[in-house]
Amino acid sequence: MKSFGSLRIINNLNLKVNDKEFLTLLGPSGCGKTTTLRCIAGLETVDSGKILMDDKVINEVSPQQRDIAMVFQSYALYPFMSVKDNITFPLRLHKAPSDKIERRLKEVSELLRITHLLERKPKQLSGGEQQRVAVGRALIRDPKLFLLDEPFSNLDAKLRGETRSEIKRLQRELGITTIFVTHDQAEAMALADRIAVMDKGDMQQLGPPNEVYGQPVNMMVAQFMGSPAMNILEVKLERPDSFVMRDDSGTVKIRRPEVEAVTAPITDEMIMIGFRPEQAIFVETPGQGIPAEVYTEEATGTHMLLTLSVSGKLIRLVMPPDFNTEIGTKGSIEVKPGRLCIFDPKSGARLQ
Repeated sequence: MKSFGSLRIINNLNLKVNDKEFLTLLGPSGCGKTTTLRCIAGLETVDSGKILMDDKVINEVSPQQRDIAMVFQSYALYPFMSVKDNITFPLRLHKAPSDKIERRLKEVSELLRITHLLERKPKQLSGGEQQRVAVGRALIRDPKLFLLDEPFSNLDAKLRGETRSEIKRLQRELGITTIFVTHDQAEAMALADRIAVMDKGDMQQLGPPNEVYGQPVNMMVAQFMGSPAMNILEVKLERPDSFVMRDDSGTVKIRRPEVEAVTAPITDEMIMIGFRPEQAIFVETPGQGIPAEVYTEEATGTHMLLTLSVSGKLIRLVMPPDFNTEIGTKGSIEVKPGRLCIFDPKSGARLQ
């Protein structure tokens, strides 16, 4: 547990990181993920609870003695030092033998492909090169745990993709236990062995990327994972095989696309249904799906992003790149079988 004054940042977080695992802490800004990382590194003290490494409590162990390396969002390179001196600084600080320093410098610089940059100063490097130097400074100590706090945030889109691949390759080659903080779900999906989704100081869900994406435990996870986010509509469960949705003209019955019956209890109260943009299609003929009208369409090259109006609410679908329609066209949304999620509108928990 961690608070700053009366503001609670981290609640009762219970998280175990496996050896050699790449774990990602994912969540919106202010959810507590960076504070969690800083507590693990020893840069912040926890108010209650224990932090263990190799089954030993390290709460009172100084940051220098934790054998943890951290790469900050700003890289925090020393501008007056060369790349070589920046990378070797941790070893020189601990008065390591010169032969060890030179050996580790050679290993790390070759691994990161920055040998040709060793005599330069940080201001002479690109953003991607600075990021590699920061990683090299962290890795030269051969730490037990590697912490990364949104290290790609200062890079452009192309460089983010390239650097992301390099980090994943390094982690696999070195077999180093890594905790990575990001608010970008695409980065989390691409890098992580497991994702811990956080919100307001609590861990909402922990699991492999495909599980967190495909089987969200609540609406927060469902809408945070994915770009575009999961579509959510408010309906009333009329029968095990159909819903009723309020429409401008009254009510519209929506037949469930799944063959199996609803296991969530039938109730007169409203419930929330959700489906991902790639898990439904739009057809320009009235059907038993969700009535919708084309609001706009955006060609991306790989797909057509279709925005539809459903009773005044905007719904987004991912359609094939050759899909073509016109604004104002009316039709219906058909959700693929087995893809509909049902949520409790009060707690947000997934019912089915």
